[in-house]
Amino acid sequence: MRGTDFYSVGRSWIRWEDGGMTVDLDEVAVPHATRIRGRVRLEPDAVMPTSYALDAQDRHWWRPLSPTGRISVDLDRPGLSWQGAGYGDMNWGHEPIEDGFVRWDWSRGALREGGAVLYDATRRDGSDLSLALHFDGKGGVEDFEPPARSSLGKGFWGVARGTQADPDFEPHVLRRFEDSPFYTREEVRSKLLGEELTIMHESLDLDRFASRWVKALLPWRMPRRYF
Repeated sequence: MRGTDFYSVGRSWIRWEDGGMTVDLDEVAVPHATRIRGRVRLEPDAVMPTSYALDAQDRHWWRPLSPTGRISVDLDRPGLSWQGAGYGDMNWGHEPIEDGFVRWDWSRGALREGGAVLYDATRRDGSDLSLALHFDGKGGVEDFEPPARSSLGKGFWGVARGTQADPDFEPHVLRRFEDSPFYTREEVRSKLLGEELTIMHESLDLDRFASRWVKALLPWRMPRRYF
């Protein structure tokens, strides 16, 4: 169910209210069927109006809704809570994502003033996409020259990972959060615009995602069961 300012999946809700985003979670984790219940609140520094076409045919779009902000997490189950730097974006398209792209790498990090986002992709037609954006945290955004690409090695399942960093720095993985047959997410130490920083990074292999054996695994990884 969805409306102009809310969206629900099962017993979980996302709502836009009071100038920020509230997520009420009521889910069951796999594979151990443990309950995840609580609230996440994102307070943007500024809401960005611009959306970016990721392909020449305008079939795939990305909007960095809240490139910088504050997030608070308050979970009843498990009993966890914390606050920190927040980020929120959205993607949408008019065709399956694997029809438009072979792979992409995305990175986001907080700078002393604002934050930086990198989007590096290979489209299905063989062309490349490389976005490098500096958000000042007050509603302003500037392009900067995309740094050279650096390899982060392969994930456990063989997904190739790469990011971009200033030429005098070799980025490296600090912590791994997700490592699947088609997707990885990790915390990376890097350097952008002359600042050393810790970035959130993801790599997506769409050839892997489109393969039959991976599609057969998805219902087990993301089931829609409620207890």
